[in-house]
Amino acid sequence: MNNQQKKNRLLILAIFGMTIIPFLIAWGLKQYPGLVTGKTNSGQLIIPPVPTKLTDFTGFDPFSAENMGELSGHWLIVNVIPNAGCNEICLDALLKTRQLRLMLNKELPRTRRVVIVFKEPVAEAASQWWLKDTLLWRLRRTENKEEDNALFLSLLREENKVDDALIEKLIANENREFALNSELIRVKPSARLARIIADIRQGSIPDGMLFLMDPLGNLMMQYEPGFNTYKVKDDLMHLLRISQIG
Repeated sequence: MNNQQKKNRLLILAIFGMTIIPFLIAWGLKQYPGLVTGKTNSGQLIIPPVPTKLTDFTGFDPFSAENMGELSGHWLIVNVIPNAGCNEICLDALLKTRQLRLMLNKELPRTRRVVIVFKEPVAEAASQWWLKDTLLWRLRRTENKEEDNALFLSLLREENKVDDALIEKLIANENREFALNSELIRVKPSARLARIIADIRQGSIPDGMLFLMDPLGNLMMQYEPGFNTYKVKDDLMHLLRISQIG
């Protein structure tokens, strides 16, 4: 066997391995759930993993359209906004995934945050969602705990808006453009992807739920609204440790 034949055989084996790995991970976690948290995983495994395609996602806005390539090759932490509005449960879930990603420390570069917007919202409302996602976590690190917690809970309600005065207060002396920059990739699903998620959820897609997607585009795990950030982090860290992709 010559060198070219050896290279071709290795390439075939590599492609096969990339295809089978997600299914082996899912099967292993189902058979041995202790691999995820020491006892059991806090989310629900999607068995078998459900494949998606990059073409199933369309950028919701110019920033997201320019960064669609980031969806490939990374573990994705996927929020969903199933309705035209984003209520307290929905917005709280977005903020939890921001916190979750920061908690990953050195593993952070292997992940991306994504939100799937199912219905076309009013542009002004959507801009407030992204603004709150970028800013509200700052209210958790201030010294005025009681006052700022009340403000935080108030701003979770969609009817209450973040104004320029509050923006200036929260970003203080930071560069405004840098402080308001968001890493959240906002996407619209194809009809195919919307059906896939509806099937996984048996027709009901609640506000505030969460998916984890592997670097090959397979939906691997799902979490109900009100998920515990620390437990999701434990699950994701174990997946990152046992995975050789992404």
